[in-house]
This record gives sequence, structure tokens and C-alpha cells, in this order.
Amino acid sequence: MANQEQTSVQSDDPVHCAFFYDVIASQHKFSPAILHGYSRRRVKFADYPGITEDAEHSVFGMFAEGLTNANLQKLDYFEGAEYERRTVKVKLLERVGDVKGEGNVEGEEREAQVYVFIQKQLLEEKEWDLEEFKRDKLKLWTRGDHVFAGESS
Repeated sequence: MANQEQTSVQSDDPVHCAFFYDVIASQHKFSPAILHGYSRRRVKFADYPGITEDAEHSVFGMFAEGLTNANLQKLDYFEGAEYERRTVKVKLLERVGDVKGEGNVEGEEREAQVYVFIQKQLLEEKEWDLEEFKRDKLKLWTRGDHVFAGESS
């Protein structure tokens, strides 16, 4: 499937799609998705995850639509030299199952950009845990009073 570039309303820049597998806040359209053939691991001595190719695993995340070239350049800068941006195919989820993916209903396949961690030896064997991150580390990365929708402080 070809990359589905569209022109953004505010400029002549094409818009892009991406797959996010960590916490990110944006004004773009997000849809739950799954990336097969990759695993998400903890980066040693860090709070954030990295993904690498792994045929035996899949990564749940969010498919983001409407990203411009400028958005991707800022993401490239934020992710830095530890990550490589790649084009992958993700499956949008029509229904999201449990944390193990049981009950997921996969739908349309879409092309997206994703950031892959380059140095596998710097990843722990342990899977990165979003709930653990939100509980223990999120306050270090956002305003201390930030609360997710549906949660109480």
C-alpha cells in the first residue's frame, strides 16, 4: 500500500501518518492500532521504551493521522540518534481487547512511520509497562498535576 500523503489545510506540506507506542499528547486524530513483528522493551537506565524487530511479538499503540513534515522533523529531533524512523504497516483495531491483546479485532492495514531503537543491547528483557510509567514516572515528564481522562488525581 502506498504512503497515503494528503495536503494539509493550512499549508502545502503533505501530511503523514505515524504509529506511537508510548505516551504522547497532540491535536491529531488517533486510532488504536497494532504493530506485528516488533517488541517494546525498557531502555536501560531510562524511563522510556524502545521497539525492535521481533517476529514473535506485537506492540499496541496509536496510529496518528495528519502529521506534517515539520511535525516529523520535530519528532526526529525529540527521538534523537537512539532511534531510526521507519515505514511500517500497522493494523487499525476495530475493537481493543485486554492488555495481552486477547479480544482485539483487527481492521484496515495502514502505512505509518515508527521510531525503532537502534542498539538492542541497551534494552532490558523486560517489557515496558505503560501503567507502571504512568504511576511512577509520568509526573517527571509532564506537569505534576496532569491526569489522564477518566482518572482521578
